[in-house]
Amino acid sequence: MNKILKYRLKPEIALNEKNLHSFVSPKIKDGASWKLLKRSIDARGRKVSVDVEIGLFQDTQDPWSITYQKPERDVSNARKVLIVGAGPAGLFAALRCLELGARPILFERGKDVQERRRDLARINKEHVVNPDSNYCFGEGGAGTYSDGKLYTRSKKRGDVRRILEMLVAHGASEDILIDTHPHIGTNKLPKVIADIRDTIESRGGLIHFNSRVEDFILKNGEIKGIALANGEKHEGDGVILATGHSARDIFELLEKKKIKIESKPFALGVRVEHPQKLIDSIQYHCDNRGDYLPAAPYALTTQTRLNDVQRGVFSFCMCPGGFIVPSATAPGEVVVNGMSPSKRDSKFANSGIVVAIENSDLKEYHKYGNFSALTFQSEIEKRACEITGGQQKAPAQRLTDFLGDQLSQNLPDCSYQPGLQATRLSEVLPEPIYRRLQLGFKDFGKKSRGYVTSEAVVVGVESRTSSPVHIPRNKETWEHIQLKRLFPCGEGAGYAGGIMSAAIDGEKCAEKLIEQYINV
Repeated sequence: MNKILKYRLKPEIALNEKNLHSFVSPKIKDGASWKLLKRSIDARGRKVSVDVEIGLFQDTQDPWSITYQKPERDVSNARKVLIVGAGPAGLFAALRCLELGARPILFERGKDVQERRRDLARINKEHVVNPDSNYCFGEGGAGTYSDGKLYTRSKKRGDVRRILEMLVAHGASEDILIDTHPHIGTNKLPKVIADIRDTIESRGGLIHFNSRVEDFILKNGEIKGIALANGEKHEGDGVILATGHSARDIFELLEKKKIKIESKPFALGVRVEHPQKLIDSIQYHCDNRGDYLPAAPYALTTQTRLNDVQRGVFSFCMCPGGFIVPSATAPGEVVVNGMSPSKRDSKFANSGIVVAIENSDLKEYHKYGNFSALTFQSEIEKRACEITGGQQKAPAQRLTDFLGDQLSQNLPDCSYQPGLQATRLSEVLPEPIYRRLQLGFKDFGKKSRGYVTSEAVVVGVESRTSSPVHIPRNKETWEHIQLKRLFPCGEGAGYAGGIMSAAIDGEKCAEKLIEQYINV
């Protein structure tokens, strides 16, 4: 009979394979085999322990084994599904097409993961932003050069375990199957993405890089295909639009073609960076986390009231042991984001701290219609660039100076490679956002003693939290509410928020398209 055992162990036992084996094996009787199923760190009560679940099984077959296998059928001559964007949504849509017998043809405006690195280096070292190849655009999308977080709060989206197994099948560590908050790391994600590409191409799918979509081919209320910037035209049985949260030109194309889009609430703020050792001491209640505990993350949230209006302020995309990176997608704007390597061994910890923004907060931008939130977002990014001289230097303050609205006389060391410029961020951010961030940081300081410190630096701006535009789709068919055969997908359409949810959404869109237009 198979069963699960639960233990709360010291880190040196739970997080060391040899020590865990020595602890568990003497407790297993009757010849049963065992497997580690789940692992989570608990730092409550000023003590650090690790909760583990051990699966016992008597049969010859492990009931918790990986069941996903790479698709084997060749789809070279199958009917075509056009997929715009090779981020998580697009790539997993393509993998699902292979499984269901359709031929995925992907169009990615950027470069493959290897070539893309050169453009990232130019942003960091030369302040040159390539609009088609950067931290947001290119193979794997914004998730490739990120922390690679694989956590989603929504369990209703789809089969989370399946997506994790698919990543393991393409080279990710099996640790992501057992960690409560799994991640892959920016240094290892490119290899996983390249392996997914190999699966797609070896089974008859195609990926076109440096292929920016500039037009849609429409006829009789349906989308028939796409036209590229190089003049090529491609047609298929349907189009999955998986362009990510920063493809502003696609939003403009949809508007031009009178394909319905809507302004969407999002969040905007700053990124704050602390010494990782300080965050470890706050979270683990110790001076040194030792050899077994990983760099500590945190999650903070509060509600702020300003002029009788309540809005949330919360941490976003927290990167322990990570780096702040430049995430602009065009010259003349400054945008920051965070990423971590697999070992999370940087001496810094950074997180977005952002304010929820509703359409009702943007009344002066309503004249821009469907682009009210996008225009607001863009203006702040441009202001951040102008105030620091027009390159990729980011405006920054010590956290204590941010709270006092004082220009910092000097700034602490920071992981942001293009460099910082001491700036009063109240000159970059609209007053309501700045004041709410001040209130939020003060509350976080009460919740996490030591969090508010002059050792921390606040860097602007964190503005690409999610898409500022929503592309509506039919709840039953998942295709656009007006245009047949167009399937808005992932973060760019407003249906996902991270690698996992985007991947799941990509799979579902592929299933719906094939069900309605191919397997009929």
